[in-house]
Amino acid sequence: MTMLVAENISVAKGGRTILREVSCQAHAGEFIAVLGPNGAGKSTLLSALAGLLKPHYGRVLLDAKALNRVSLKQLAVRRAYLPQNPRLEWPISVERLVALGLTARLPAVGELPESFAPAITNALELCDLTLQRDQPATTLSGGEFARAMLARAIVSMPQILIVDEPITGLDPRHAMASMTLLSRFAAEGMLVIASLHDLTLAARHASRVIVLVDGAVLSDADSLTEELIHRAFGVRALPSGAGDSRGFTLLSPSEK
Repeated sequence: MTMLVAENISVAKGGRTILREVSCQAHAGEFIAVLGPNGAGKSTLLSALAGLLKPHYGRVLLDAKALNRVSLKQLAVRRAYLPQNPRLEWPISVERLVALGLTARLPAVGELPESFAPAITNALELCDLTLQRDQPATTLSGGEFARAMLARAIVSMPQILIVDEPITGLDPRHAMASMTLLSRFAAEGMLVIASLHDLTLAARHASRVIVLVDGAVLSDADSLTEELIHRAFGVRALPSGAGDSRGFTLLSPSEK
């Protein structure tokens, strides 16, 4: 069973501490939303959990093995990572962009191997990009490109999916569809970790919520509460609904 563990990890950049002794455990089948204000350390934590950033102190373990001792090939097979604000400079097709999530040994030119076609087709369908399959990825809208990058991350159906703000820039329909997709993957046994800013969608879909403030874990709980939102973001939250219809209306500190 997949288990990803952070043990007292700390990260400093430019003389500033970004993460402060963060510890957490993540297991297969969980959908963990990482929340917090800007600069809280969310992206840094996700990079460390993905094995792309080595903590200055502490360590990250994958199935009880230090992550820095797992080969890059083994790690690439087991986990996929979607960074915040990904970029693409060359006009490859959406199909080929998505295929990059399958292997680093794809041919630079020529047709894609036929064996990749079913997985690519599935990822494109899941992210509502079937019609854009042959379109140059550099001509996509911002939201379409975000969905194409998510398709690239999920095309291999990894054991661990780490995505940094995957719904930023998406219209409401596609944001909700993407969150439903991530929660479905978790229900099927994948470990999903996502940094998010939409508190309502996090409350509706995540099975667990980790809240960071100033690089430290403020809370690691099964649900998001009005008190926690106030402590983390300094705003009042009025809850509404329950379960799949749960949501929050946010009020400024001056509103009653």
